[in-house]
Amino acid sequence: MAEQETQGNSAAAQGDAQQEFGLQKIYVKDISFEAPGAPEIFLQEWKPETNVQLNSQARPVDEKGAYEVELTITVTTRSADQTAYLVEVKQAGVFLVRGVPEDQLGPLLSAYCPNILFPFARETISDLVIRGGFPQLLLAPINFDSLYAQKLNAQKAGESAPADSQAAGNQPQAN
Repeated sequence: MAEQETQGNSAAAQGDAQQEFGLQKIYVKDISFEAPGAPEIFLQEWKPETNVQLNSQARPVDEKGAYEVELTITVTTRSADQTAYLVEVKQAGVFLVRGVPEDQLGPLLSAYCPNILFPFARETISDLVIRGGFPQLLLAPINFDSLYAQKLNAQKAGESAPADSQAAGNQPQAN
C-alpha cells in the first residue's frame, strides 16, 4: 500500500516537473529621471498633463528555460506647456519557463510576467517623482492581458503592430 502511494506521488511529481514556471530575480535594468524645467517649473501653477508609454519584451537567456522579461515605462509630465519631468524605468525579471506549450508561452511572457513586474516599476517611478520634488504620481493598474489581446488582433487584421506591447495615455495626477 505504501509502495503504491510512493509510486503515485512520484508520477504526480513527474507531471508537475513537465511544466515549470518560477521567478528567479527582479531588478531595475535602467533608470532615468530628468527635470528640464527645474527650478522655474516649481514657481508656476501646477497643471500637469501626464503621458505614459509602455513597452515589454522577452528574450531567452539560456537553453535551460530562463527568460528575461523587460517592462519599460516612460512617463512624461508637462505643466503650462513645459516639460516638468521625464521618467523612464526598465524593470526586468528572470523567469524560469520549462515545458510550457508554445501557444501559452506568448501570453505568459507578454502579459503575465509584465503584470508581475508592474508594481515594482510603479513604486520606483513614484519614488523618483517625489525625490524630484514633484507631487506623488501613482500609475493606474494596467491590463496586460488586454494589451496582449489587442496586439494579437492587430496582427491578425494585418495591421503593422509593434513587436512589443505598447500603450499610451494620459494619467491624472494629484496636486
